[in-house]
Amino acid sequence: MTTTDEALRTAGLRATRQRLSVLESLRERPDAVTAQDLHAELRGAGEPIGLTTVYRTLTALAGAGFLDTFDRDGEQAFRRCGEVHHHHLVCETCNRVEELSGDDVERWVSQAATRHGFEVTGHRADIFGICAACR
Repeated sequence: MTTTDEALRTAGLRATRQRLSVLESLRERPDAVTAQDLHAELRGAGEPIGLTTVYRTLTALAGAGFLDTFDRDGEQAFRRCGEVHHHHLVCETCNRVEELSGDDVERWVSQAATRHGFEVTGHRADIFGICAACR
């Protein structure tokens, strides 16, 4: 059993061929991808998988914490990110996603919450712009 198999089982998900295929296709990918785009890529590579299966698999994997989600022009896009808490820089042109360590954002969140009398239970920071390659 691989580490991915074990992680899926720990999250309450069976390690199906489709889930493993979707996770593998996202492994080193720097951009966020929609279900439709990933489906087309998988089918183009000869993977016999339906669009509904890809969408449900991505949704289940995101719900279990394996994927981060991003809104891309009103459509949900998915990306496999690191396991430690982090934030994102997202290119609005090519959809590249860079992970940022949380230090600066954590400090800002704490200060803003204190100023407004909030107790922080969680947060997410995605910063949108244009990457150096697209400029």
